[in-house]
Amino acid sequence: MDGQPADKPYTLRDAAFWKIIGALGFASLFIFSAMYTTQPLLPLFTQEFGIGVSAASLSVSMTTLGLIIGLLVISFLSDRRGRTLFIKSSVVLAVIPFFIMPFAPSFALIVILRFIQGVALAGVPAAALAYISEEVDRRSASFATALYISTNALGGMTGRFVTGYVTEHFSWQTAFLGLGVAGALIAAAVLFLLPPSKRFAPAEGTAKEDLHAFLFHLRNPMLVILFGLGVVLQLSFTGVWTFLPFHLGGEPFNLSLEAISYTYLAYGIGVIGSPLAGWLSGRLGLRPVRMAGILVMSAGILITLGGTTAAVVAGLCVMCLGFFTAHSLTSATVARDAAHHKGSASSLYLVSYYIGVAAGSTLLSPLWTLGGWDLLVIFVAVIPAAYLIFSLAARKKIRARV
Repeated sequence: MDGQPADKPYTLRDAAFWKIIGALGFASLFIFSAMYTTQPLLPLFTQEFGIGVSAASLSVSMTTLGLIIGLLVISFLSDRRGRTLFIKSSVVLAVIPFFIMPFAPSFALIVILRFIQGVALAGVPAAALAYISEEVDRRSASFATALYISTNALGGMTGRFVTGYVTEHFSWQTAFLGLGVAGALIAAAVLFLLPPSKRFAPAEGTAKEDLHAFLFHLRNPMLVILFGLGVVLQLSFTGVWTFLPFHLGGEPFNLSLEAISYTYLAYGIGVIGSPLAGWLSGRLGLRPVRMAGILVMSAGILITLGGTTAAVVAGLCVMCLGFFTAHSLTSATVARDAAHHKGSASSLYLVSYYIGVAAGSTLLSPLWTLGGWDLLVIFVAVIPAAYLIFSLAARKKIRARV
């Protein structure tokens, strides 16, 4: 334990801190690659399996539903059994469906396997932030959280880009098998690197008492505002990425799947944006930087209304910068402000966040059908800015009561 007392949290100067960053970074890279890997394939699925846009999007939303269920269950268990067990088993189990889906005889079976994979994926997001808050010194935790969130962005980018690129040159089956092999290697790295918990204190009591802890968080209006922000941020963000392949594959762009896959490199801005947000928040405060991130995100979404590929790509970059700034700081705020049962609080935020993923990947289909890209973009750009105004007014009322 780097010569430290057993109960002393890790700081930037400790080798174990960087092992934590490496292990959680690898785990996050794979988890988020796996989660969003089918998103660029939706137009292909509609053609290959003869299904509609809403049906194809189930390969994203059902994975998200499985993840939500997994988060609710694992957050209870991780507060009792520890964090590392679920982080490690999550990566190992999530690899398996990638070796089965390429041989699935129907799209329905793919959707079922994606749901099961979603449950398996939940272990990392359910436990990682709580693990960081327990094991890492408070002054270093925001930086560690920002680095972890940045690998969320890198994973989302990698999964989308690699799958689209490999599918264009080979097949989606080859892309999935490749992800399975890469995931197996990452699982081995996580098992080797992740230090055991030394500051974890198991929650005592019954499952009913754990449920009360969930309800305790839901009775905290400040936390509820943050949970609502998670829904809104991800609904808008996922809505853009889900329908982007249909938009760029049609008139006037007519881009190939390979060309569309390159647009996912805009996620690289998120890799930079999360640590930058952590640095800025240390100097300017969490709230003003988070608010700026929300407004930047909305502005970036509107920029994609430009009629050129360059305008769309520029808008995606700005959107990613704003989104990962807002998301990383909201995650850090929830973990910081929860008085106890931090794993439950972080999981509730992530549940709300992934409800936004499910809504953005499937429930926005009527907007796409009714008004195409323009209507969709205007809606998902206005929602975050409107929620920001609502949250400011709600906070003022809450403080006035106190």
